[in-house]
Amino acid sequence: MENKLRFRKDGTFKIVQFTDLHWQNGETDDLRTRRLMERVLSEEKPDLVVFTGDIVFSLGCRDPYASVAQAVAVVAESGTPWAAVFGNHDSEGDVSRDRLMETLVRQRGCLASAGPESVQGVGNYALTIGGSNGDARHALYFLDSGSYSDLDRIPGYGWIRKDQIDWFREKAATLRPQGAPSLPSLVFFHIPLPEYKEVWRTRPCNGRRFEDISCPKLNSGMFATLVEAGGVLGTFCGHDHINDFEGTLHGIRLTYGRSTGYHTYGRLGFKRGARVIELKEDGARYETWIRLAGGRKLSAPRIHKSRKKRP
Repeated sequence: MENKLRFRKDGTFKIVQFTDLHWQNGETDDLRTRRLMERVLSEEKPDLVVFTGDIVFSLGCRDPYASVAQAVAVVAESGTPWAAVFGNHDSEGDVSRDRLMETLVRQRGCLASAGPESVQGVGNYALTIGGSNGDARHALYFLDSGSYSDLDRIPGYGWIRKDQIDWFREKAATLRPQGAPSLPSLVFFHIPLPEYKEVWRTRPCNGRRFEDISCPKLNSGMFATLVEAGGVLGTFCGHDHINDFEGTLHGIRLTYGRSTGYHTYGRLGFKRGARVIELKEDGARYETWIRLAGGRKLSAPRIHKSRKKRP
């Protein structure tokens, strides 16, 4: 599908982030997830939907490729353009990320792509949002944050690799208007960067952290590259189902989505939902809130004050 994303006439562009659906064969909990997504789409009427990983729980799927098509169907049927990145549970066992992406790009409205074959991962790509004159005004970057560490001496989750960082740096440079600063941009991936731990420890944050931040043990330098590139307003991840906080570190807002899927763990009283992001064409800024199951809009979350003094 050709990328024709444009700001509205009022200068806004709305994104809904669905994360961690953990879809599995279209079972009863999946149907609850679908109803939640239908309600969010009806209430928010977004210009773009982004799935930030763990779209399916591949080990529990009879056919993961059929399940991933089912998982995105409600958005595809709505006619809303959408994009996606993969998480650690999408391609466990012998499930292929390449085949999952091939399935996704055949669905109506899909703007995702596999990305360059020379870059590690499947789903490293960029989209732009045009202004009233058609010129690119904002950029959206999507990165495959991997699954699990492939180094025996480093346990835990994977990380964004050097060639992906190089790709981002080069892509951001090509999208920069001649003689102008970098385009204002947002970055989407599944596994939180190590800096999500730092921002929670050292800065005021809005929202909740009900579980440890499951970032990789190795810091590959992605966040430093985002800071150096300029223009990056915020990052958005999933992965930790009962975290939904955001905080600002070195000028970039590090943000969790709100877990959407019912076919996975949660916490009593912590409702499923979706994060909503409303970009402003002018002023390089955005607002964000959470739309909960049941329809409540959560726009003033609890404030967490760090206990560690900043250097």
